[in-house]
Amino acid sequence: MTTPTASLAERAVHRIGYGALQLERLHDRRDRAVALLRRAVELGVDHVDTAQFYGSGFANEVIREVLRPEDDVLVVTKVGADPAPGGRLPLRLAQRPEQLRASVEDNLRGLGTDRLAVVNLRRLDTGPGLRPEGDQVVDLDDQLAVMTALRDEGKIGAIGLSSVTLDGLRRALPAGIACVQNAYSLVSRADEEMLRLCTAEGIAWVPFFPLGGSFPGLPKVTDEPVVRAVARSLGVTPAQVGLAWLLHHAPNVLLIPGTADAAHLEANLAVGGIGLDAATLAVLDGVESRSSEVAIG
Repeated sequence: MTTPTASLAERAVHRIGYGALQLERLHDRRDRAVALLRRAVELGVDHVDTAQFYGSGFANEVIREVLRPEDDVLVVTKVGADPAPGGRLPLRLAQRPEQLRASVEDNLRGLGTDRLAVVNLRRLDTGPGLRPEGDQVVDLDDQLAVMTALRDEGKIGAIGLSSVTLDGLRRALPAGIACVQNAYSLVSRADEEMLRLCTAEGIAWVPFFPLGGSFPGLPKVTDEPVVRAVARSLGVTPAQVGLAWLLHHAPNVLLIPGTADAAHLEANLAVGGIGLDAATLAVLDGVESRSSEVAIG
């Protein structure tokens, strides 16, 4: 694993971590899920992104089983949705302040800890995915009030935001924001101004869907002819080029690629060693950015 680091909640972490969402694909092969996460730690992963609604608690169970205090892995979780086993979607929105508090408690129990290092408040203001309706339309200030109260109580160490607008981030800055998770990739760069603000404020930028294409109708980084050409010239995969571009694009970018496969895990972590020279970066920067605003419901 490469050594470059960036700051997350005032801690230096390697710039490539692990997103635990894909662990749910191993729900019926728990031993493989445990082995995969242990392998990630062995390879130097020191921050893991999760949520209680990942696999209806399965991801958090695996993290609780695998991670030991001496591993010194920073676990980042999120609230704003709860598990909904058997539903059309495996989650339901939980945006109200009392639901956010309950979700924090659920994550504490699931992870077997009395303090969550970083908790992302998953808003639904932007990017692909669900949109809130009815009593799930909640003012950001009301949500930040309960999040800061939980931080004051010692249950949360730091607060992050996800699927947030630029205006929302600006409103939240006085509360102290450690990271922002928005959909962002080489082919979907509408949040460039927000990324610049995060860079200036020392806020980690942690893109989800870093290769695009996670919903029908969204562009895929790996379909771009330029990306494929760069990959051939470097002897790497198009996916690795897309991830490497993100690391080169801004110093506060942290990646949390997820996988259920050990070989894919190693390929993701190898991205930190891929160099892109100025000419290559200029070619990649010229790829057209398209909208990621695909709502599902």
